[in-house]
Amino acid sequence: MMNKPLLLLFGTVILLACRKDKPEPPVDTPITVGSGGVYITNEGNFGWGNAGVSYYDIGTGSLAEDLFQPANGEVLGDVCQSMRLFNGKAYVVLNNSNKVEVVDPNTFMRTATITGFSSPRYLLPVSNGKAYVTDLSANAISVVDLGSNTITGSIACPGWTEELVLAYGKAFVTNQSRSYVYVIDTATDLLVDSIAVSRGGNSMVEDAHGKLWVACNGGGGTQPALYRIDPIALDVEATFAFGSSSDSPWRLTTNGDHSVLYFLNHHVYRMAITDGTLPASPFIAADGRNFYGLGVDPDNGTVYVADAIDYTQRGVVFRYGADGGTIDAFLAGRIPGGFCFN
Repeated sequence: MMNKPLLLLFGTVILLACRKDKPEPPVDTPITVGSGGVYITNEGNFGWGNAGVSYYDIGTGSLAEDLFQPANGEVLGDVCQSMRLFNGKAYVVLNNSNKVEVVDPNTFMRTATITGFSSPRYLLPVSNGKAYVTDLSANAISVVDLGSNTITGSIACPGWTEELVLAYGKAFVTNQSRSYVYVIDTATDLLVDSIAVSRGGNSMVEDAHGKLWVACNGGGGTQPALYRIDPIALDVEATFAFGSSSDSPWRLTTNGDHSVLYFLNHHVYRMAITDGTLPASPFIAADGRNFYGLGVDPDNGTVYVADAIDYTQRGVVFRYGADGGTIDAFLAGRIPGGFCFN
């Protein structure tokens, strides 16, 4: 089903987006957030040090453009790649600042900074006291002690490692520059196996049946595809290949009960985990917008789609109902790429 936003909504967004020549003054008062909202990770421009985390309060419809600077009196850093909520803390991964900021998710006050990374991407807790952090350039995955907030080891893994998922005591790791999903035993911190897929593995989710789905961009003689993996047998159960090398599936995510997949491929697509073929048409058409981030509220199925516009001005987040109907839109920070539901 293709959804076209209302003309009135477009008019509102155009007026908002055109304000880039008159930036709003920064908010200096620390903000306390409650439940029932969504954090938006804004990458910012590479080398500019203008990354941030916004917060959208679903109940009031209000937005705090940046949580970190008002709470800590300094900027967050350079390229906010991802964020993870775990055990009452928020872990914010700063790719080009080579660090992970640990903050209180309500006040966004810093409680620790984890340093020593090369170019970190995503953090996955594998136990209450330990996490793995993937990396763009280290050819290794960092092992982090969540008690001391320090790097305590590394796991050799070739290439650009990206999103990862924990299943059956193993961490499954996507890889942008290799044609494999790598498997790590979390008890021993050893790479124990690999599963052949296309190159360009970028995102992965677990479905309602305990299967893993991987989105791959392709390249290097491999095709863009979605793969369904059996995490016990460690093999590919099904391959959903795209028809053109210009296809680029990424930002794979699920709804709340993990029965429906959503992903970006220029537009937003949706498919049930029981479907036998890829969707033939978009669920939400881009209509000239630069879709860059995607999230689905696990409580009500609201779809959040981020438009990075020109990668310089503040981006726009569009909200759609579970049926694809337009709800509204709001401004976020620069290059909004990820959503973390509270």
